[in-house]
Amino acid sequence: MNIEKGVGLAFIVAIVLAFGALASAHDMSGMDMSASDPMHGDNPNGMSGAMSEMDAHMRMTTIMPAQPGDIDRAEYVVESCRRALIPFRNYHVALAEGFRIFLPQIPQPVYHFTDYRASGEEYRGNLDLAHPGSVLYVKDGEGYDLVGAMYSAPPDYTADQLNDFIPLSVARWHQHVNICLPEGITLSDLLRGEVGAGRSGMAGMIPVGAVPDAEEINMRAGVLADGRFGFEGKIKDRAACEAAGGNFIPLAFGWMVHVYPLSGDDLKVAFGLSVPKPPSN
Repeated sequence: MNIEKGVGLAFIVAIVLAFGALASAHDMSGMDMSASDPMHGDNPNGMSGAMSEMDAHMRMTTIMPAQPGDIDRAEYVVESCRRALIPFRNYHVALAEGFRIFLPQIPQPVYHFTDYRASGEEYRGNLDLAHPGSVLYVKDGEGYDLVGAMYSAPPDYTADQLNDFIPLSVARWHQHVNICLPEGITLSDLLRGEVGAGRSGMAGMIPVGAVPDAEEINMRAGVLADGRFGFEGKIKDRAACEAAGGNFIPLAFGWMVHVYPLSGDDLKVAFGLSVPKPPSN
């Protein structure tokens, strides 16, 4: 059995990753990231009618009508981001400067290397295009190739506030919602990379003997191995999560946006939902 297939969609965390953006090393204890459910009526961020649901686990801003100056502003974001990424073409530089890889042992379409100080500032509303909270890489053998950056914003920001950062006529911000984690596992555990790997018999692991590679998959993926839990897990609502003995999280962290400026000036690529191929050196 192919390990990555066995792990399945539970690990396609393009943005779960976005987690890295909320540094546990940066004290965010004063910010309640899961107090409200943005998919229902108690959302305090005032974005009803301005958002659309991509799927059960992700909520995204809708494309707004273009306003004068939007293209110029978007091009400025792309160029600023491109300049900011120049030092990080070699991923060793990012590591040397203190960026940390979110869940490096889990197969992902894009890996987040996060600067906890910068991401903490973003979650305080201090976005600096020259210092993205996370830089994004795709796996290349034993190393990584640079493809872009991720910026974040506070979870209670309105559409107008997000639009002030990056125009919503061009870019789509996202939130992670309706997340079920196994009993005893928290978002902070995931930020620290503690998914139970190396242990056995925990909820979310594949029973040994159920598939030939169960032990190997569990060693690598821990409590995210069986596909029920996590940011792309099969469990999508509170009732199902509680029935599975899980920990339901209506809203995980804040707003996030990926920018891919290295493939040229096409704004549809730079702010697209697909991860582009790394530029050839």
